[in-house]
Amino acid sequence: MLDLESVRRSRARAQALAGGIREASAEAVVRRVFALQAQDVVAADLGIRVRGQGITADAVRTAYEDQRSIVRGWYMRGTLHTVPSDDAHWVLQLLSPRILAATSRRYRQLGLTDDLRRRADHLLRRVLTTHGPLTRAELTEHLTTLGIASDGQAPFHVIRHAALNGILCFGPRRAGEATYVLLDDWLPGAQRSPWEGDVALAELARRYLAAHAPATVGDFAAWSGLPVTLARTAWKMLAQSGVITEFGPLTMLTGRVKDAEDRWGAPDVRMLPAYDNYLVGYRTRESSVPAAHQDRVWPGGGLIRPTVIADGLAIATWTRGSGARSVQVDAFEPVSGRIQQEVDKERDAVIRFLRPTA
Repeated sequence: MLDLESVRRSRARAQALAGGIREASAEAVVRRVFALQAQDVVAADLGIRVRGQGITADAVRTAYEDQRSIVRGWYMRGTLHTVPSDDAHWVLQLLSPRILAATSRRYRQLGLTDDLRRRADHLLRRVLTTHGPLTRAELTEHLTTLGIASDGQAPFHVIRHAALNGILCFGPRRAGEATYVLLDDWLPGAQRSPWEGDVALAELARRYLAAHAPATVGDFAAWSGLPVTLARTAWKMLAQSGVITEFGPLTMLTGRVKDAEDRWGAPDVRMLPAYDNYLVGYRTRESSVPAAHQDRVWPGGGLIRPTVIADGLAIATWTRGSGARSVQVDAFEPVSGRIQQEVDKERDAVIRFLRPTA
């Protein structure tokens, strides 16, 4: 059985958040974590920064828009994530039918009938082919021709519906605002379906464990949004192929077991953004945040605050102010001078990333 410290350190290493591990590019970061929380654009960019070595905001944008090696869309749990571009199609094919089914009640509440959603999909495909990239407001204006009200949540759900059907994804930013593009036009070289059915399910579980282990089957179900029955099917397939090792309820990829036994040197301090994968990728929180301080990280209302970790353990929260160099760290308890030096280095790195000319 792995102790709590071994679990925490192994998880932090898997996420490139401890042990001195940092990836060289935005694409490498996303490939390592596979799916990066991205409902907040700045937080998603900071999530790439914290796992990389000297990655700038411009480099992240280049990966999205010029290299197109990473793409933002609705994936795990139907929430926004950034994934490697060549994984976009098969992950959508695996997850979107369940997400769409789970949203059916909301569609009915908004008056979005099956026929109206089909016509909206067709319209969005046509206008993006002719006029794209387009912002949400611009797409909404076109949707009003179908009788869809421009206010309220209907336009959002129609656009998301088209994304879940593989029609569109996020494209380049225009004057700081997100735009949408046709997925197949934006990523013409992406593989459509290298994995399908149960094989895709097992691959998703393998990717999850590569980025989050040690973890439980329940953790995978919570992260992916899949039913526990399907999560267990994936675990069984991985066990039959010999690629996982179990430590009681916890599971690791067999090749990663040695990471749990590695010795550690100086504390590795990182400043996580809000909603970071490291904090939301599991059902429970005790390995990453001390129980006495969990309310400071999860204050309620769905908020997950930016957090400072040392060797994977949360030691503070942090906030951004309005000034060019305004980043405030609120430590849970007094820290050593050595850790404070590392916190100050991370704080300066965050400021440079957010305001490179400051």
